[in-house]
Amino acid sequence: MHVFLNGKILPEAEAVVPVNDRGFLLGDGLFETVRVVNGQPFRFIQHLERLVGGADFLKIQLPFAPKVIQKFAAQLIAQNNLSDAILRVTLTRGVGARGYSPKNSGVSTLVMTLNPLPIVNSGEPVKWSLVTSSFRVLADDALPGFKTTSKILNVLARAEAEAQGADEALLLNTNGEVAETAGGNIFWVYQDAVCTAPTGRGVLPGITRAVVLEICHSLGLAANQSIIHLEQLRKSPGILVTNSALGIVPVASLDGQPVAPSPLVQRIAGAYHEILRRETR
Repeated sequence: MHVFLNGKILPEAEAVVPVNDRGFLLGDGLFETVRVVNGQPFRFIQHLERLVGGADFLKIQLPFAPKVIQKFAAQLIAQNNLSDAILRVTLTRGVGARGYSPKNSGVSTLVMTLNPLPIVNSGEPVKWSLVTSSFRVLADDALPGFKTTSKILNVLARAEAEAQGADEALLLNTNGEVAETAGGNIFWVYQDAVCTAPTGRGVLPGITRAVVLEICHSLGLAANQSIIHLEQLRKSPGILVTNSALGIVPVASLDGQPVAPSPLVQRIAGAYHEILRRETR
């Protein structure tokens, strides 16, 4: 496998980041996870826009313009001959002195890697079991709105869920409101409307989340961004999780209780796969 590192495409074994890179030492960076279909990164422009916004917030200088990053990504996909994959773009502040201060940091580091798609049984669509995590995301902090590499809370929440035999962790914020999952955004059905938690309040503005909102508009479905608490969510007749790797994932159970399948979830999933096919053909 080849990877991209600071302007060069190299064999994976030769792509080395210094041990004093602040991304390695402090999680001082950002990343994007992008679905690649037929050699085309899906909604790559939106991912790069979010990366640019996060870099502005963290005051990290992008070493290449977004259009240049797109060209490098195309070269990387062609070099690896991997037309269906997951592309990860990672940006760090680069090498720096010991300590938290970002002063005197060097040139930022940009890495792109490709990984195979998660293995899925084609005869058995993916459905997830969720459990509510004991960890909480901050409701009144701007940082969760950016996809930073500081994801230890998400790691611990996912590990906690897996230890209970579940697929994914549901995260509440510090106000006790449903926020997102460890690795995606969450939607639920309420009175024939499709709802999701508003951005801010510990919620990342996911790219697939935005696609689902577009789908609801195109299908004439009511779509609301609203606050919900756990007990209300448990009563929902349909729940789904969105992320870039798998797209739309229906939820089969929440905290051990079954979640009824909703025809709205199936309509959204079908429309998503049609958009994915159309935009990457």
